[in-house]
Amino acid sequence: MGFINKLERKFGKFAISNLIYYVLGAYAIGYLLSEVAPEIYVKLIMSPKLICEGEVWRLFTWIFTIPQELDVFVIFMFFFYGWIGIALERYWGTFKYNLYMLSGWFFMTVGAMLIYFVTTAVGGWGIGIVASTYYINLTSFLACATLFPDVQVLLFMVIPVKMKWIAIVDLVLLGYEFVNNLLLVARYNDMELLFLYATTKEMCITACASIVIALLNFALFYFGSRHGKRFTPKQIKRKTQFKKHMNVGKGISKHKCAICGRSENDGEGLVFRFCSRCEGNYEYCQDHLFTHEHVKTDN
Repeated sequence: MGFINKLERKFGKFAISNLIYYVLGAYAIGYLLSEVAPEIYVKLIMSPKLICEGEVWRLFTWIFTIPQELDVFVIFMFFFYGWIGIALERYWGTFKYNLYMLSGWFFMTVGAMLIYFVTTAVGGWGIGIVASTYYINLTSFLACATLFPDVQVLLFMVIPVKMKWIAIVDLVLLGYEFVNNLLLVARYNDMELLFLYATTKEMCITACASIVIALLNFALFYFGSRHGKRFTPKQIKRKTQFKKHMNVGKGISKHKCAICGRSENDGEGLVFRFCSRCEGNYEYCQDHLFTHEHVKTDN
C-alpha cells in the first residue's frame, strides 16, 4: 500500500477520471469496426505471432477486442460495468482504479506473449491467445462485491439481489469454465488431432489463461490495498456531495470594477477599493479608482 501511495504522489496527476467510460467507448468502437470494417478490426486484436513479425501496435490495440456478440444481455452488462467502475474509482480514488485496470491489461499482454513463447519453445507451435478485457471487467465486479457485499443491485434492472450472491455465482461459473476448458485441452492433447482441433485447443487455453491472469491481478491489488482506509457507500456519497458543494463557488469573482468589469480572476496584481464619495456600493480597480466619475443619486 505504501508503494502504491508513493506512485500516486508522483504520477497521480496523470490519472484518467471516469476511466470506465473510455473502456466502454473502446468496446463501442470495436463493435462498430467488427460490423462495418472487419478488415481493420482483425488488425487490432492480440496476435503474438504477428507482433513478433513487426505489428507491435497490437500490444495496445487489443483493448478494442469485443468480449462477445452484441445483444440485450451484453448491453445490460455494460451499464453494470459502468456503475461498478465509477463505484471503485470513488472508493479507491482515480489513480488506484487506473492502476488496477492498467495492471490487468499489462498482465494480460505479458501473459499472452509468454504463453506464445513457451508453447513455441516446448511444443514447436505457438499458441496465440486472443486477449480481451472481459475477465478484467469481471474481476472489477468481484472487487466491488468484496468491498460492498451487502449493497443491493437490480439484476436486469428488475430483480433486487445483494452483490455478494452475484459474486458467488460468478465465481462458481468461472470455476466451471476453467475446469471444463482444461478437460477439453486434455481431450485434444493427442498430437494426431493437434491440427484438426488446434483452434478449439487454443480457445480453451485462452480462456484458462485469461481467468488466471485476471484473478491474479484482482488478488494482488485487493490484498495489497485492503488495509487502506475504507469508506461505506453512504460515506462515499457524502464525500461526493461535499466536493460538489465545495465547487459551487469556484469561478465566481469577489471583486469587480464598476468601470472596466475586471475582477481578481483577471490578474493577481489587481487591487480593488470602494469609493467613499460614490453613493452606493461601487468598487473600482486601481486604474479607475481615482479617475472615475462619482455616482450621485438624485434626491
